[in-house]
Formats: sequence, C-alpha cells, structure tokens
Amino acid sequence: MDIPRIFNITESAHRIHNPFTAEKLATLGAVLRLDAGASVLDLGSGSGEMLCTWARDYGITGVGIDMSQLFSKQAKLRAKELGVTGQVKFIHDNAVGYIADKKVDIAACVGATWIGGGIAGTIELLTKSLHTGGTILIGEPYWRQLPPTEDVVKGCCAESISDFVMLPELITYFGDLNYDVVEMVLADQEGWDRYEAAKWLTMRRWLEANPNDDFAKEVRTQLTLEPKRYVTYTREYLGWGVFALIAR
Repeated sequence: MDIPRIFNITESAHRIHNPFTAEKLATLGAVLRLDAGASVLDLGSGSGEMLCTWARDYGITGVGIDMSQLFSKQAKLRAKELGVTGQVKFIHDNAVGYIADKKVDIAACVGATWIGGGIAGTIELLTKSLHTGGTILIGEPYWRQLPPTEDVVKGCCAESISDFVMLPELITYFGDLNYDVVEMVLADQEGWDRYEAAKWLTMRRWLEANPNDDFAKEVRTQLTLEPKRYVTYTREYLGWGVFALIAR
C-alpha cells in the first residue's frame, strides 16, 4: 500500500505536505486554543509535522494515518527527533473509513478530503471519531479567482471548475452542512512557494542520483514543466486553508 511514486519523490524532502509554513501550522495550533492532553486524530497525516509539533508545543496526544510508507517512516523519525514518541502514534494504512478506537477532541483531514469522497463525506467520517462538541479540521483548496478558461482549470490540476468554489461559497457550504466555522487559517503565497518550489530542487537532485531509473523520464518531464505551470496557474488562481468546524 502506497501513494503514487511521483509524490514520494517530489515531496520526499517536505515536512509539511500542503501550502502551510511552519509558522502557519503553529498559528493554527495557537488559534485552536489547544489544551495539554487534548487528543487529535489526523487522517492523511503525511510526515507528521502537525501532530509532532503540537505535541511538543501544546502537549496534545495524537494518532496519524497515512498511505505513504515513506511519509509514515518520516513521521516516526520526527516524533523521535522532537521527543514526543510517547504522545503520538503513526500508522501506515489507508485512512478511508478509519474510525478511532477512542473518541478524540479534534478530528482532522488536512488536504486529503478524497478520503471521504469529498468534504461532506470526510466530515461524516471524522464525526464518528469525535467527542460531542469536538472540533473538526478540514484543509481544502478554493478558487482565489474563477478560472476564465478550461486551460486554467487544467493548469491548476483540477478536472473541472466545479472541483473547487470561491472562499465565500466554501464557508457557506460548511454552514449548509450544519457546522459553525469557528476558526480558519489561510495559506499565503510564501507557503505556496515553499510547498511547490521545494519540489523542483528535490526532483533535480533525484534525477542526478537516479539517471537510469525507469521513472526518470517522468520526473524530468515534471521538472521541466512544473515551474511555469505553477507560476502561471496555481499561484494566481488557487487558495488553500484549514477550517475549524463545530456542529451546531
């Protein structure tokens, strides 16, 4: 079980697998007013930076589930590095349908709502692991401005303009699902640059180390095309944020 190889290559040097910087991740923990001992479930936990740094900084406990063998290994190493192995646990598994053994205070899916087939299904899944009155965290893209053409939509790695909505519509949608939006932290362009541009150096170094790999052609194509695609499309049209929700 694993994610597509291209992501394990391009994001192998990432600690955060979304457009958040370490500062934004710390801000999210601060605005949630985390209490020591609060329990967190993170579906699609990547390399574990959210759980590990929150365990260090705020004293939370947590469980993270991720399909990537590499990221799951990196999460365990990060927990050891920060001295929080007694507070967090990382499981290499498919998070689809995952329900925690014990109810948690915060249930998160930050940037992987495919796990529940979309926002509504992911919220429904997370609710099954959540204490009554607990907080759900959803990380999701939105349009900063509506793409004027199909080429722009495709350039943002979307299948259709309906894949995302504008920020006001996203907030409205959470309300339509009968949730209060009680906090949000939005990525900025620096966060997007660090998430996307960091992949380019990783790809270049991988190509230099693996010139005869069968996958080298695909990685070379990505490295050739991605910088222009990103600055032309994603950087201008796509936003991303984490939204804290509590059921009404």
